[in-house]
Amino acid sequence: MTTSPLTIRSLSAAAVSVPMRRTFGTSAQTFNAAPLLLVTLETSEGIAGHGYAFCYLDSVARAMSAMVADLSAFLAGQPVSPLDIGKALARYFKLTGLYGPLCMLASAIDTAAWDALALAADVPLATLLGGSPRAVRAYNSNGLGLVEPPRAADEAEALLAGGFRAVKMRLGRASFADDLAAVRAVRKRLPDDVALMTDFNQALSIAQALEYCPMLDGEGVYWIEEPIRHDSYEHLAQIAARIDTPVQLGENFVSVQPVFEAAKAEASDYLMFDLDRIGGVSGWRLASGIAASAGREVSSHLFPEVSAHLLAATPTAHWLEYVDWADAVLEEPLRIEDGFAMLTDRPGNGLSWNDAAVEAYRIA
Repeated sequence: MTTSPLTIRSLSAAAVSVPMRRTFGTSAQTFNAAPLLLVTLETSEGIAGHGYAFCYLDSVARAMSAMVADLSAFLAGQPVSPLDIGKALARYFKLTGLYGPLCMLASAIDTAAWDALALAADVPLATLLGGSPRAVRAYNSNGLGLVEPPRAADEAEALLAGGFRAVKMRLGRASFADDLAAVRAVRKRLPDDVALMTDFNQALSIAQALEYCPMLDGEGVYWIEEPIRHDSYEHLAQIAARIDTPVQLGENFVSVQPVFEAAKAEASDYLMFDLDRIGGVSGWRLASGIAASAGREVSSHLFPEVSAHLLAATPTAHWLEYVDWADAVLEEPLRIEDGFAMLTDRPGNGLSWNDAAVEAYRIA
């Protein structure tokens, strides 16, 4: 896309910290609030596109917000062409490299650009991308951290509200025996037809994974996500070959090259893309093509509002990861019915900010 009916007038951003309804604990970190960077791309034609980044730390959100003014001046007057914007940002960050928070920021801008184009075309983002708005199957990922088995079972049961037929729990406790006890407690509490995803968040060594992951076979687990370092493709392939439970991988892929490398190595049975890291909507489109050519089903990581549109236009769409972290600052949160994210005919990607809530949660 090298031409556009729209021209960038300005970029703006607000750093907010939104309290979570449930503590979110992984083997790496525990969160009680979601630090988000809310990006708005204003056009000279009066259309505003929106995107956001999940920043993990308040300090990261604050630092990224400070950079947006410089990027606004840099991009002002350029057409709203995601390809050209991506090239311009790659040049701007040539010396630093587009990694970490800079990748997140570039992805949020790309997402906002695609939103503006969909709004200008008066169609949902899914339609602009060649799909159609539809119900997208989702699993509830709001919680189920590293808590004791009885509490994990209670929380898993609570996550079925809204008709969900799938939930995800985190693993990576100090003792795998405790992990296994938690899995069994949760699995016992859930109906047989509810899928139970698990995520180690890269907590295990290779030796531990080769010992522990086979012990999850037969425990009613739908997938095992990132048991070891996400880029150790050869060893992930060994683990995947040794166990019956599918391996999930991909939330830490930065841009599309790792998608190709992981697929070539047969490092996982499934793939998962994160809007922040994969390169926004533009990166997702490229990555989903590689996944389709490799015969891998694609799920999303976070950002359910936009990811639902992307999955609706993904040939091998699998599961939407649902979290409600942005709901408090959205004018219209994503609607869930019977465990499905319900896309509508509303133009754009579904994001627009609740200004009063943004001010209430703004990071000082």
